[in-house]
Amino acid sequence: MKAEKFEDLAVWQKAHGIVLITYNITKEFPSDERFGLVSQMRRAGVSIAANIAEGFKKRGMKDKCNFYNIAQGSAEELRYYFILVKDLGYISDNDHIVREIEVVGKKLSGLMKSLLS
Repeated sequence: MKAEKFEDLAVWQKAHGIVLITYNITKEFPSDERFGLVSQMRRAGVSIAANIAEGFKKRGMKDKCNFYNIAQGSAEELRYYFILVKDLGYISDNDHIVREIEVVGKKLSGLMKSLLS
């Protein structure tokens, strides 16, 4: 079944879930991180889902893939932040969220590959 809107894309659904998890986790961070890591992590998470949404409506395959590639970059940025906050002791476990982010990256790669073939 062909996706009619970006919300139909499994990769967007997974990315949106990551945004919600990120917002929930960062609520518990120290208040002095509100304008630091909290802001950066939330921005990176939203960027993943937002770029998938924006790329969905682009007509040219090259344009679509550019936005999906930006989403991949934001996913890697967020994955790093989750490694950092674990090392800083703000969270005790990051395995689940890191795996979810990696799945989004792989799904984006598959989506781009299908568009370009």
